[in-house]
Order: sequence, then C-alpha cells, then structure tokens
Amino acid sequence: METRKEHDYLGPVEVPKDAYWGAQTQRASMNFPISGIRPYPEFIASLALIKRAAAEANMKAGLLEEKKAKAIMRAAEEVMKGKLREHFIIDVYQAGAGTSNNMNANEVIANRSIEILGGKRGDYSIVHPNDDVNKSQSTNDVIPTAMRLTTIGMLNGLAMTMDYAENAFMKKSKEFDKIIKSGRTHLMDAAPIRLGQEFEAWARMVHKDKSRVMAAMDRLFEINIGATAVGTGLNANPVYRTNMVDTLKRLTGYDLKPADFLPEATQSMADFLEVSAALRSFAADMVKITNDIRLMNSGPVSGFEEISLPAVQPGSSIMPGKVNPSMAEALLMVCFKVIGEDDTVLLCAQAGQLELNITMPLIIWCITHSITILDNACRLFVDKGVLGIKANKDKIEKEVSRTPGVGLALNPYIGYEKAAEVVKKAIADGIPIKEAAKKMKVLPDKKLDEIFDPFRLTSPDVSQKKKG
Repeated sequence: METRKEHDYLGPVEVPKDAYWGAQTQRASMNFPISGIRPYPEFIASLALIKRAAAEANMKAGLLEEKKAKAIMRAAEEVMKGKLREHFIIDVYQAGAGTSNNMNANEVIANRSIEILGGKRGDYSIVHPNDDVNKSQSTNDVIPTAMRLTTIGMLNGLAMTMDYAENAFMKKSKEFDKIIKSGRTHLMDAAPIRLGQEFEAWARMVHKDKSRVMAAMDRLFEINIGATAVGTGLNANPVYRTNMVDTLKRLTGYDLKPADFLPEATQSMADFLEVSAALRSFAADMVKITNDIRLMNSGPVSGFEEISLPAVQPGSSIMPGKVNPSMAEALLMVCFKVIGEDDTVLLCAQAGQLELNITMPLIIWCITHSITILDNACRLFVDKGVLGIKANKDKIEKEVSRTPGVGLALNPYIGYEKAAEVVKKAIADGIPIKEAAKKMKVLPDKKLDEIFDPFRLTSPDVSQKKKG
C-alpha cells in the first residue's frame, strides 16, 4: 500500500496515500482496533454539520478567510450528504471524549477542502485540520453538540414509528371491541375483558411512552457549542458563539439555544441519561406487550389460541408445519438490548470527572443503537405482526362463558361465599357460570341474563345504587 508521510506533535506517521484522514486518525485506528464498530452515519453527519456551521460562523466573525471557509463548507456538506463515509474509521471504543472522532472529521474535511482549492491531500498549509476546520472549537463542545443534534433527529424518526404502533393497536382495538374474552391475573382466569380493551391498553402505553421520549428530547435543544475545552469559552470569540448557534438553528430547523451555564453543560451527561431512560421505559412496555401477544397466540392446539399472528417463516428445522411468533421474538430481543444499553449509559453518565465526561463516544453509540433497533423492530413488528392479527372468536367466546372470573358479577347480589359456590359447581360440572347459577336458582333467570350481559361484564357497574 502506498503511503504519504504526515506528522503530529508525537512525530511522523505513515498514512495511506488515498486516505482523506490524516496523522491523528491513523494513530487512533492503530491504537484501537477493538470492535470494528464505527459511529452511526447520523453522528458523522452531525459532526460535518457542525464543521460546516463553524466555518460560516468564523467567516462572519472575521476569523477565517472566505476562500478557506467556503471550501470547508462545501467539503462538510459533501460529508453531510453521505460522501466519504468510508474514511470515518474510528472504533467506538477509543480514547476518551471523542477526540479521535473530532479529529477524524477535521482531517477528512480538511483534505477534501485542500482538493477543492486545487491542492494535494496532506498539504495542510492550504487548509489545516486544527487551525482552520477546528477553529474556535474543542472536542469538548463539538462532540456533545453533535450528540444532541444526532439524538434529536433520530428521536423524531422514532416518534413517527411510535405513532404508527399506537395507531395500529387502536385500529385493532376497534376491530375487536365486541369480542369478550377471559381476563387473567397471575396468569389465572379473572374477570372478563373485551379483546379490544386489551389492544387499546397497549395503544395507550405506547402513547405515554412517546410522551416520555418527547419530554426527554426537549432538554437536548440546549447546546454547549462555544464552551471549548472546559466550559469557559477560551479561544471562542463571543461573536462566533452567537453566529454558531444562529447558524445551527438555521441549518437544522431546531429551536436550539445556548446553554445557561457552559461548564455544567460540558460536564453533565444527565440529559442523555434521561433520553436513555425513556427508551428503556418504551422497551419495557414493548416487552410486556409482545409477551402478551405471544401468550395469546400460543398453540395452535394446546395453548391460549385466542389470536393468530401472520406466518412469516417456517418455525422449525425438524417439526413440519410449526410456525413461531417470529416478529414478536425479534422485538423482544431488541428490547432486552435497549434495556442493557441503558445500564451502560447510566454507568457512563456517572463516570465523568471534574470538567469532562470521557465516555461520550460510548454514550452516543448506545443511544443511536437503541433508537435504530427500536425504530426498525417496532415498525416491522407492526407491519408483519400487529396489522395481520386475527381473533379466534369462537374459541374465545367458548372459554369466557366457562371462566370462574365471570362469577364475581354475582357478588353484589348474592355475596362472595354464595357466588363461590356457584363457581365451584360450574367447574365441577364443566358448565358455564351462568348455567350453574340458573340451576342453583340463586336469582331469577331474567336477572341473571341481565347480570351476565357480555358488555355489562366489561364495563363499570352502574346498576348498584349508592346506599344511605
């Protein structure tokens, strides 16, 4: 492989001749060949966006000559559009704070800017990675700002998927609203519930989870750009700082604002921990929902058999005809991973020392990974699972007539102990509760028909007048 010789303050470094990165990126790639995992494209695009905005802000503040600034802006815009992504080579597990990520962006954009101005890669007398592309910046304000911009954009996408899931559950709740089934507590038969009510409960869970995600996202609009190394703003001209926030607002369309106190915004990762916790809550609810669906789908002979999920692939390499709830299983594993990533973010967020948290590369990877897999898996689960669910109405109605939970409807009329005798007889004789109650003549048949009206059994009891 042909190389070119570059240098940093540690000495000379051989860099592949065709690489857009430079000496510092090369050192990092040699120091940290750990996982082969690289930052998500959205994070790279956010880094490039910040470099593009900084070039414009520095130019307007009279800190960077126009020719250089416009070359940097053009190069950064190319990266924002997805070009040169293969030259962002830094492993997620790296030296702390994201300095290697920041320098990777500085070097790639500098070398592309040099080409735009007619020079050769590595000739930093034309455009310098540190002095020009990184002008008025530090890793310690670039990386947190890129983390915020990335997360905001990705959460907006996840919010649309959450809306899609909520709407799918609500659609099914209306479709199944007239189907009365046995409710279950402790996995044992309990009071009846409409199948539509179960689906509506899931829709409302997702709705609340989205509210939590959006509330956490609101805190991300406060950025620490201009804080530089430790939050004091050293080497960042006040005009640049104002220009930078205004430029980022214009380029993103986000209602960004400068942090109230830059040292706090530079040190604390609590806002990202709040986002991660909201993702964990959503994942936890989806675990409950997918497990419910898997139970209700179980069978098709010896399980609950209350609903049927669409068949998406063969379920066994040895058992012919077996079909598994594959989409639910995939989402379940995704949710477990998201919950695990939240534990990592928690440990990272508390691990900051003094003026900086050095775990930022891992925090943003965990969050971008969680959002990505939740978004993809939830949408697939809806498309290939939820929307195709069918209710096994005959099985449901047969079982609910026999469930002991129906007996509690008798409590207000004949008392707990007498109602228990009715349930005991129904179970012993293998007959519906209502039939047992009629045989025992605990109430007139007409009254029993009223009490056991299916919709009355699944609605608030308004028949009992307040006493006294």
